[in-house]
Amino acid sequence: MSRPLVVLYGYESSTFTWKTRHVLRLKQIPYTFVTVPTMMPRPILRDNFNLTYRKIPVLTIGSKDLYCDTSIISEALEHFFPQSEGFQSLYPATQDGRTYRSLIRGFASYWTDRPLFRTTTGLMPASIWRSSFGQDRAQLIGHKLDPDKLEKKLPENLSRLDLQLSLFEPLFAETDGPWLFSTKTPSLADISIYYQLLWGEHISSGRYSNHISEGEIQNDAPGEIMSEVFNAERYPAVVTWYHRIRAYFDELPSTEKQLDIEQVLDEMKRSPALGPKSLLLPTPRSAHAELSAKTGLKEGALVSVVPDDTGRDDPTIGTLLAISPEEVVIRPQALEEPATLETRIHFPRIGFVVRPVPQPSL
Repeated sequence: MSRPLVVLYGYESSTFTWKTRHVLRLKQIPYTFVTVPTMMPRPILRDNFNLTYRKIPVLTIGSKDLYCDTSIISEALEHFFPQSEGFQSLYPATQDGRTYRSLIRGFASYWTDRPLFRTTTGLMPASIWRSSFGQDRAQLIGHKLDPDKLEKKLPENLSRLDLQLSLFEPLFAETDGPWLFSTKTPSLADISIYYQLLWGEHISSGRYSNHISEGEIQNDAPGEIMSEVFNAERYPAVVTWYHRIRAYFDELPSTEKQLDIEQVLDEMKRSPALGPKSLLLPTPRSAHAELSAKTGLKEGALVSVVPDDTGRDDPTIGTLLAISPEEVVIRPQALEEPATLETRIHFPRIGFVVRPVPQPSL
């Protein structure tokens, strides 16, 4: 059976690109990686897919389905590349035979992807915030950033990391097995902590300053500042697990190849589409028809989708194709030029606000 093409669009120093790369590697899904700029604009996404969404990564499956945000990217990969077809699960059974999929999803979305991410981001060298990258992220956040003030907050942010590690330590000390929640193999929960700590070590040490600033910062080596709190003496269970999962991923073969966008577009045109039955990921219940009607979220409506934290000034506008309690799918509104490929853009409803676009009165 021909499998749909999987393409990840991101950049090397992107936190959440690291997350999805680890998901793909754990599941051993073959995929193509396309590098996009660390800062706006990103013509690869805007021109080819009419995508105005600012955050990275995004992922396409097949010839027309594009997924935004790592929470729904992970769910789509788990659904279309299931354990029953030989792919490793992000939600393996625990030692007692249970799975904790909903708990692990919430753990990632509401803990590691938010407060832990804000903590590791706070360890970035101030030189990054003084570069064009800092200006770009100020636009994303919606207010100016003061690099000097952020630099002075480093001890405070290290203290916040210490808090996070203090919360993690009992989870690893008390687990019945090598992995979080006593699963038989690493789960999305393990990935969710690992990618943040690994990225935090790299970015705080200055190893990605040149890349993330697109060459503006030539040399930036503040040292291994995370080790002040992230060390085996202070948090032995976390550090032991950290070395274990790092070795686990090092032993997994890479499933990534890299192509330029023109090659990818040609492959996408030949790739099988997911089909109408795959428009929405499975959920326990379908959309609540009465609430959808009251909120104006009916199929065919023109809607706006924005994150509920940052990037709210860059809505994605399009025609609502389908909606569930957990997902919204739109056909993006045409921009100045038609998109190279017709796409269906999928967003999670966790972390996003979906509203109808007011129409002018006649």
